[in-house]
Amino acid sequence: YLPPLRYPAICTLKGGSESEGQQYIIHGGKTPNNELSDKMYVMSVVSKNNKKVTFRCTEKDLVGDVPEARYGHSIDVVYSRGKSMGVVFGGRSYIPPAQRTTEKWNTVADCLPHVFLVDFEFGCSIAYILPELQDGLSFHVSIARNDTIYILGGHSLANNIRPANLYSIKVDLPLGSPAVSCTVLQGGISVSSAILTQTSNDEFVIVGGYQLENQKRMVCNIVSFEDNKIEIREMEPPDWTPDIKHSKIWFGSNMG
Repeated sequence: YLPPLRYPAICTLKGGSESEGQQYIIHGGKTPNNELSDKMYVMSVVSKNNKKVTFRCTEKDLVGDVPEARYGHSIDVVYSRGKSMGVVFGGRSYIPPAQRTTEKWNTVADCLPHVFLVDFEFGCSIAYILPELQDGLSFHVSIARNDTIYILGGHSLANNIRPANLYSIKVDLPLGSPAVSCTVLQGGISVSSAILTQTSNDEFVIVGGYQLENQKRMVCNIVSFEDNKIEIREMEPPDWTPDIKHSKIWFGSNMG
């Protein structure tokens, strides 16, 4: 069973053995009934003896500081000292039930800027409050590199801005408690709802997205890494077709 979700957070997880291969983690999103999900699913590819390939999707129960139901957020996997951990950040959620009225029943707000570490093996989740992360963000770009997550851009619903954010969130996984730290970096870009594609081991491309509420972002960026340093530069965009230039939706990632 694969849940029909819109705007979930998705990432890949290397299997513990060669037989497990690669797994996919799906968290949150909007259901067809416009409700928000707090579920986490693990999806894997299963090869049968007759060479037929099928997907297996199982729900993962979480305990501890469970991230509230949300959409427009990110989930990534970090690897440190031979261990792995999921990192959930950002997104939007419905306002608390106590604040709801008939007029504001489906009003959404930025989630608190907490960083959640999720242990996929035991289903434990821990929330961290980092002073460098002051505002909730959604529809940002996230890049996982070894033990570090880079957060780029995003949209702040409370301030209605797309700040040129660039955060580096480092996760150390010693034998004891994890250590999480955040560094504010220079050279970020203002973008939300963009598509990220990895083109090589040390290079990514950012395409599309929005720079203002009604202004699509027609430029593209290359994100490259060298010696754990990140560099973001513009690249020459394709010759966009008229239907892309004049459409209101940018690769289906509208602000909603």
